[in-house]
Amino acid sequence: MPIKTTLSLILGMFLCFSTSTFANAPLANTSTTETTQSQAEQTASQIQVQISSVSDTSITSTSKAAELTNTDPAKLPANIVAPITNVTGKKTIVSSAPSKPKNMIIMIGDGMGPAYTTAYRYFKNNPDTEEIEQTVFDRLLVGMASTFPASVSGYVTDSAASATALATGFKTYNGAISIDVDKRPLTTIMEMAKKVGLSTGVAVSSQVNHATPAAFLAHNEHRRNYVQIAEGYLESDADVILGGGRKYFSDDLLGEFKAKGYQHITEIEQLDSITKPKVLGLFADVQLPWVIDDQEGYKLSSLTKKSLELLSQNEQGFILMVEGSLIDWAGHSNDIATAMGEMEEFANAIEVVEQFVRERQDTLMVVTADHNTGGLSIGANGEYEWNPAMLHDIKASPQKISEELIAVDNWQQRFNQLIGFEATVEEISSLNSARMQGQKQLFKSILKIIDTRTNTGWTSVGHTADDVQVFASGPGALLFSGHQDNTEIATKMMSLLPKAIK
Repeated sequence: MPIKTTLSLILGMFLCFSTSTFANAPLANTSTTETTQSQAEQTASQIQVQISSVSDTSITSTSKAAELTNTDPAKLPANIVAPITNVTGKKTIVSSAPSKPKNMIIMIGDGMGPAYTTAYRYFKNNPDTEEIEQTVFDRLLVGMASTFPASVSGYVTDSAASATALATGFKTYNGAISIDVDKRPLTTIMEMAKKVGLSTGVAVSSQVNHATPAAFLAHNEHRRNYVQIAEGYLESDADVILGGGRKYFSDDLLGEFKAKGYQHITEIEQLDSITKPKVLGLFADVQLPWVIDDQEGYKLSSLTKKSLELLSQNEQGFILMVEGSLIDWAGHSNDIATAMGEMEEFANAIEVVEQFVRERQDTLMVVTADHNTGGLSIGANGEYEWNPAMLHDIKASPQKISEELIAVDNWQQRFNQLIGFEATVEEISSLNSARMQGQKQLFKSILKIIDTRTNTGWTSVGHTADDVQVFASGPGALLFSGHQDNTEIATKMMSLLPKAIK
């Protein structure tokens, strides 16, 4: 054997033995300066990775990194070392933000399964560029969550059971509003926040007493007891309640809210006149207008911005729940055009909160969905394509288009104007046949035309059991990384609440 090869083998065996010896030696017995420094460097690296992995509020601090690197590991806080995952090529960053948030905001895209955020990316993409641009969902993604309800209801949740999980940390049956399977009240994160002096609020695009906001502010054995739930809001002591639902609040009930110090408003424009909590804003009989029918309204993002302004007046902090409620409603109808409009405004609301988080650096934002709706598929019928560009030209919701076409004689011309393209002879024929059967059938026919042209698929008009995405930013965001159950989102947020003063 050549001497060069022999020397290489000997050197390799020596290094292997040395590495094995050092790797298996107990840390407590390692006394060399080099090994101690290596441990410190590794610990500092772990700290930097933990802090920097998701938060957009992080800032580079090389002096702090150097300080940590030269610190004896035994003197470092025991709770700041986390396993290292997916760190290759990452810039080491140390945050100046606090480890626990003063404020917490949970944002729920009702029915917003993963296909919705993916579809929204392609819907927003600029076709004139090679790159597919990221959305707010792409840059904030940190994990996934399961959504199943209590076993008595199987694997597919409704909004009430899922919202109860997100508000209380407990599973319950479908239809339950923050009560357990034995119909006993469950403590919500809003109630816990109130006990430690925080302000609370909800801002939604459905009626304020719909399933999701109800689970955060009330307790009831069934989600459809809308009047009882509205009455229960008196006991919630919430500082901000904004959304639709006028029809469920009687004059007597409104009088009771006013007696408790609530300002009652009914127009979005009146928000400017509100400078202090408490406020009950009911801006529609039931739901707020579809975004596609009110494209300059920016209603959910406006409600979110005002909620932040009012709740942040409490020096102790606040908890806010924001829901893009109507994503789900569009999904139930299998209406891709309307769904993308609702996704657009929910994304706007997220960006309002994201900016708040960046500026304050004391606020945690967690975004998720309560479940998936409709079984949306981006591409269908065995064809490898999806064509969202035409959705931008639709000038009204299919619901509104169908209602208008029933009422006018020149419906063919009006359809072309509202849908944004020239209908084919076959499409006009199908619309004419459906129109003779009434508005509901005409609505379905319009949806079918849109699905065919975009090659959009659906598997259900109800919910599905898919896991949903979790997005986060701000202090504590790392807690929501990876896979978790929806109940864990609640318990993790609860763990970040300040302790009660004894």
